[in-house]
Amino acid sequence: MDRQDGRKVTFEEALNEAGFGLYSVVLLSLSGLIIISLVCIAYASTIIVPASACELETTTSQKGLLAAVPVIALLLGAVPWGYLTDIYGRKRMLIILLSSSAVFNGLASISVNWIMLLILQFLSTFFSSGQFSQAMSILSESVPMANRNIVVLLVGSIFLLSQGIMALMAIPIIPLSFSYYMPTLGIYWNSWRSLLLLYSAPSLISIIGLLFISESPKFLFNKGLEKEALSVVSRIHKINNIWSKKEFPVSNIQRDRPHTTETKTALTDTFSSLFKRPLLKNTIILSTLFLFQQVGSFVLWLPTVSNQFVRILETGEGSDLTLCAIIRSSINTPPDTTTAPCALNVTSLLLVLSVSALQSIANGLISLIINRTGRRNVVICVTAFCGIAGILVNFVPNAIGSAVLYIVFLIGIVALGLYSAIAVALFPTYLRALAVAFTMTIGRIGTFVSVQVLNRLLNDNCEISFYIYGGIFASSAIVAAFLVDDRQLQPKKILE
Repeated sequence: MDRQDGRKVTFEEALNEAGFGLYSVVLLSLSGLIIISLVCIAYASTIIVPASACELETTTSQKGLLAAVPVIALLLGAVPWGYLTDIYGRKRMLIILLSSSAVFNGLASISVNWIMLLILQFLSTFFSSGQFSQAMSILSESVPMANRNIVVLLVGSIFLLSQGIMALMAIPIIPLSFSYYMPTLGIYWNSWRSLLLLYSAPSLISIIGLLFISESPKFLFNKGLEKEALSVVSRIHKINNIWSKKEFPVSNIQRDRPHTTETKTALTDTFSSLFKRPLLKNTIILSTLFLFQQVGSFVLWLPTVSNQFVRILETGEGSDLTLCAIIRSSINTPPDTTTAPCALNVTSLLLVLSVSALQSIANGLISLIINRTGRRNVVICVTAFCGIAGILVNFVPNAIGSAVLYIVFLIGIVALGLYSAIAVALFPTYLRALAVAFTMTIGRIGTFVSVQVLNRLLNDNCEISFYIYGGIFASSAIVAAFLVDDRQLQPKKILE
């Protein structure tokens, strides 16, 4: 691009001229809402499965399938949606996937049996599986480099808070006892169906918001659409400086190297680029970090663990037990005959909300220091500290103390946002969404396995689960040490 005074500027410099203002804040808020949409649909089963168990008469194995299917959908959908996003654009694919996931999730609310619910939950989660990488891509490619770390981490904070938001939405609805018979379908419209339908609302609101947002200028620029990219950057500048009359001082697009017209290359050809120099090292390291980050598996079991924790403490016993001892005690405690068999513990949902808030706050605090310390260095500190806390859960024979260490271990999930921010910085635009989706998929494969393993270990040998997963997570600090210190990265070193 050229300034009006004739000096050449790069795309990143032109984006810096657009600044950070109203448009950036709106896009940041919209990206956060898209992440909430993903969580409300992909992780709804953590609340819907137990709440619907009485009406659908699901067995233990059927509940396990209903809980596992969204994870499988996330695995299968992330990479192809990432590839299509790099081909057809971030905004277009987001609108398509948000619409599809909202429709299938809405249809799931009228499921007549558990099989119909399973199929529709799979489809809704499959279409939502690419939303994280798409939202991260369009956001990071539309703000100046100086603000990129912070906005990506703030969206990560929203992701961490999303499970709490989902629980907050459930608290006033799930306890309601209304039930209206629908003779056409032969079902009863009740609280869990209402909640499941409500979980489509963030997707629909996000679609409306996207209608007022431009496509990623970096995506357009790398597709050879220089005029369109310049128009978008100019619009960003105009909205960011809406209260001033400052003119956008960029008039033309100038490339550092000749542009080769991009064609729709095969997925295998594009995908193979991740395993060639100079990207191979980064692909291996980030895939390993996502694989070792299995704190998310414990987060998925948080509602169950918190329910058991609250249940045993309400009896007035267990104050001198470790967390694992409390879990074992709750398993052997007879059920409360005064509550409905499918009722959810509101106190447990509030505990889930509190933990999510702490995770989000921790991520927000990290965003305040990230530019000074660097993402890699923060990853090293967070994984080592939280991983060790997970190991120490077994060594504190006090309910509150053991629970505090468990929460510190769960706060380690903030590493996910750091990994995504690192991937955004290290991979080129034409591979960015695919790279983020692929590395996250590696982590989701580990999560799928870990969820099944933890289902057994938490009941049969709880202590080993914390030794294994705490140790693996702590070892991520060693793996992260092989990444380049991102404080040394300059705009000219970022791959186009």
